[in-house]
Amino acid sequence: MAFKDFIFRKSLWLFHFGGASCNNCDIEILDCLTPRYDVERFGMLLVGSIRHADVLLVNGSINHKDKERLLELYRQAPKPILVVAIGACGCTGGIFAGGYPFAGPVDQIIPVDAYIPGCPPKPEAILSGIVQLIEKKKTEKAHA
Repeated sequence: MAFKDFIFRKSLWLFHFGGASCNNCDIEILDCLTPRYDVERFGMLLVGSIRHADVLLVNGSINHKDKERLLELYRQAPKPILVVAIGACGCTGGIFAGGYPFAGPVDQIIPVDAYIPGCPPKPEAILSGIVQLIEKKKTEKAHA
């Protein structure tokens, strides 16, 4: 078994990057950690360093200052890393897309593996999206 296949056989650690937005997606992501939704039952844990992460959660509109920070985080992340764009702003730029500081949606800056749309997406949608991504990657590895 190759090392890159091993990533999906263990508990995934998540790193959260919040771009410039209204912070409703941040609240919903943190709500996933509460006992009601309990993201840890899937073996997922929110970590404080990108160097320990398996999944990068990105929400919010990405402005020009955020773009440089996001690129640096992506460079520092251990590979392979899964990137998930969360919320309307993370997926497309949302209501901020026409603004002058807007640098582009996440997928125009770094490669994105999954999109979880919504304004804001509910915790159930966030959990479902991440679990479906993991299952999809497991089946891709099995067929490869």
